[in-house]
Amino acid sequence: MFPDPHRRSVKICGITQPQQAAVIFALGADAVGINLWPKSKRHMPLEVAVNSLQNVAAKNALVAVLVNPDAALLDAAISSQLFQALQLHGDEAPADVERLMKRGVNVIKALQVRDAASLAQIGEFPCDSILLDAYNPGTYGGGGHAFPWELAVRAKEMFPTKHFLLSGGLTPENVRQAVEQTQPLAVDVASGVESLPGSKDLLQVARFISEARDGWAAGSIQQVKVAEEG
Repeated sequence: MFPDPHRRSVKICGITQPQQAAVIFALGADAVGINLWPKSKRHMPLEVAVNSLQNVAAKNALVAVLVNPDAALLDAAISSQLFQALQLHGDEAPADVERLMKRGVNVIKALQVRDAASLAQIGEFPCDSILLDAYNPGTYGGGGHAFPWELAVRAKEMFPTKHFLLSGGLTPENVRQAVEQTQPLAVDVASGVESLPGSKDLLQVARFISEARDGWAAGSIQQVKVAEEG
C-alpha cells in the first residue's frame, strides 16, 4: 500500500521513460507516479504504462496521477490493476473521492496550499492521504514552487489522523530541511530531480532520496530530545 502509514516514503513523480522506473526503485524510492493527464508535459498514456510497467508494478508501488478524469479514464486506470493509489490533482470534490473509496480505491487527494485558511478544506475529504502542494492558480502541480512549510506543520496539528505527503518545490538541496521541519509521511517530487520534463536525473534522484531520509532521521532525533527535556 502507498503511502504506508508505518513507513516514511519517497515518491518520484512524472516519469515519461518507462525504463527509468526500475532504476528509480533500485535507488530506494518507495513509489513512482505515472501522470495520466493528457495536458501534462509529463504525460504517459495509460496503454504505454500497461504495456511497459507490469513487471515493475508487480513488486513496487505505482501511483496514477489524474486531473479531473472522466469516467472512462478512471475505469481504465482502476481496471488495469497497475496502481496502488490514484492521486487526484484537479478540482475533484469530496463526493468524487467518496465514490472512488466506495469502489475500494486508495485515493490521495492533492490540495494547493495558499495560506492557513486554505487548510480547512482538508477536513472535507474522506480519504486518509492528503498531498500538500504549492498554490499555483491555473495549473495542477509540477510547477516547482514551494509553500511555507509551517503550514504543513499546522495541517498536521489540525488533522492528526490524516497522512500528509509534502510536495511543491522540493529539490535535493532543500528536502532535508523540509522533512526535518515538517516530518511528513511522504515527500513527492517531479521537476526537482529532472534534466528535462519527465526525464529524471538519476544522480539527483539518488541524492534526493538520501537527503529526505536524513531529514526524517534528524527530525526524529530532535523529537526525542524535546521529549526528554520535557
